[in-house]
Amino acid sequence: MSRWFPHVTVAAVVEREGRFLLVEEQTDQGVRLNQPAGHLEAGESLGAACVREALEETAHHVEPEALVGIYRWPRPAGDITYLRFAFAARLTGFEAGRALDTGIIRAVWLTPQEIAQAAARLRSPLVLQCVEDHLAGRRYPLELMRHYE
Repeated sequence: MSRWFPHVTVAAVVEREGRFLLVEEQTDQGVRLNQPAGHLEAGESLGAACVREALEETAHHVEPEALVGIYRWPRPAGDITYLRFAFAARLTGFEAGRALDTGIIRAVWLTPQEIAQAAARLRSPLVLQCVEDHLAGRRYPLELMRHYE
């Protein structure tokens, strides 16, 4: 019997003046749009992972303010199931000229309508769902999560 486990990821949902921070990234399926997101690393808290991924992928410093939601998504290929923790985060800085992670083409600011219109280019359905949940006011306190060393 094989062991199954989800791949734990985090995502930063950052809104500024009605636009959301996304990244264009090169994937096995071509260029896709995603929130600044990535895998949780060993020993890292979920909030720290969100901060790190946003910086590595967009050169923006963010601070998680609330949890937007927790999402389980099995990839259509059936080989991986993701467990995503999406954080509402505010901008706290920007590092002009910072090199972005391998595979990241650029950071972009898109309206919810532009994101919906780009549905075929989204990395997963979670991208639009996180935006919709954010716009619906879904915010859960960070105290829901506990990180033990």
